[in-house]
Amino acid sequence: MFEFLKKIIKKDSPEKKPVAKKEFAKKAQKKPPLASKQKVAKAPKISDKKKTAAPAKPIKNTPKVTEKKPVVIPEKEVAPKEEKKSGFFGFADKIKKGLTKTREKLTSELTSLFTGKKIDEALFEELETILLTSDVGISATTYLLDSIRASVKKNNIENADEIKGLLKEKLIELLTPIESPLVLKGANPYVIMVVGVNGAGKTTTIGKLTKIFLDENKSVLIAAGDTFRAAATEQLQVWGERNNVHVVSQASGDPSAVIFDAINSAKAKNIDIVIADTAGRLPTQKHLIDEITKVKRVINKCHEEAPHEILLVLDANTGQNAISQLKIFNEALGITGLALTKLDGTAKGGVIAAIAKEQPTPLRYIGVGESIDDLKVFNAQEYVDALF
Repeated sequence: MFEFLKKIIKKDSPEKKPVAKKEFAKKAQKKPPLASKQKVAKAPKISDKKKTAAPAKPIKNTPKVTEKKPVVIPEKEVAPKEEKKSGFFGFADKIKKGLTKTREKLTSELTSLFTGKKIDEALFEELETILLTSDVGISATTYLLDSIRASVKKNNIENADEIKGLLKEKLIELLTPIESPLVLKGANPYVIMVVGVNGAGKTTTIGKLTKIFLDENKSVLIAAGDTFRAAATEQLQVWGERNNVHVVSQASGDPSAVIFDAINSAKAKNIDIVIADTAGRLPTQKHLIDEITKVKRVINKCHEEAPHEILLVLDANTGQNAISQLKIFNEALGITGLALTKLDGTAKGGVIAAIAKEQPTPLRYIGVGESIDDLKVFNAQEYVDALF
């Protein structure tokens, strides 16, 4: 009986156990896939975050290093630029820039003349034409051609390209004697009387000249002696404001009286320099030229040995007419120095050579632009280098 029951139990138990195992297996099989899926799904997310987070730090850090470098570079580049402006090369570059139009015309003509040519009389005739049309004048052109011919013969020069170098050399020799910077000495105040024809650029030159003297730590007072031209006083006052300099003027009055008051004011205030503007006048109108001599006499009466400098402003665009202006003003006043303006325009530039040969007068300044800093002390070497 018991054995029969045991057999029955044994038969029943193996049938139940497999069922439980199968159900457990099914449940176990269902769970691992979910667990594996979750692990697989989470693993990439975690790994991606770790991978993306890790490189993100060097990427963010590296730009910081590269961004710092460009900040240092501009600082190094700015310093030399400022040095150039105040140094010799910055000064020479300014003149070269101002003479661009003049140089382009002259250089192109000379290059086409000398390239591949032989030295003969025909070449010298073409060179003569170029010099004359550049306002060099007959006297200066003759001098330059004779000097070049002599050098060619003496040194047995056969290459036409070498004549360009000879021309530069002879021009420097011609212009060096009139290279004479203005030296302020022996008077307080030092009186500069500025003269010239209408439109030559007197007022603008006075404004730029004032800036030069202020940079030399000189005190300046301006006398608005041009009481005839409309808005001349207002124009000077604008320049006075730009330079922070006082301008002595009268609504309507005698130019001599205005300049007289300015000089006495400068004496009282211990001012170094008085720049006296005068009305522009044509050299062909003798009665106007005679009037300006009166201004000079009044200046001399109120201040001993004044005016100390009589500066004639010439427009370079007038060409050979500048020579006649210089002769007439010099006869009436005794010109002590020149300022040649508007060389940055279409002026040919050769008029300086004509002045040096026909009417040698100290050339103090040249105007090579419209900026307040574009009035430069004349230097023969720099000027010729800029032309070529």
